[in-house]
Amino acid sequence: MKTGIDIVEVKKIKRHISKKNFILKIFSDREINYCEKFKNKAERYSAKFAAKEAVIKAFKSDNNDFNFNLRDIEILNNENGAPYVFIDGLKIKGSLSVSHTSSYALAVFILEKYYEDDKDR
Repeated sequence: MKTGIDIVEVKKIKRHISKKNFILKIFSDREINYCEKFKNKAERYSAKFAAKEAVIKAFKSDNNDFNFNLRDIEILNNENGAPYVFIDGLKIKGSLSVSHTSSYALAVFILEKYYEDDKDR
């Protein structure tokens, strides 16, 4: 198992999300649609950003060839609102925990294992 953790200041992300090109560079359409539904969308974007960074840290500690960019890593929410990691082409077994306040967002990702998804091959 490998672990990644990250914390970000919400005010920093709030400044960045005021620029549309930042949002489109970092977040998927599904993530944007989710975050934009909330009054406190800066907190939601911050939590997803921290989660993406935590995922990268966990993968890089296991594999230095991890070449995904932030937009490739999707932080989605299941029907109960719990966050999970989706990377197209990979099957991922792990746990993601995210928390945020008006000031900070924190994420911890524990990577148990992953492998390439061969469903289309």
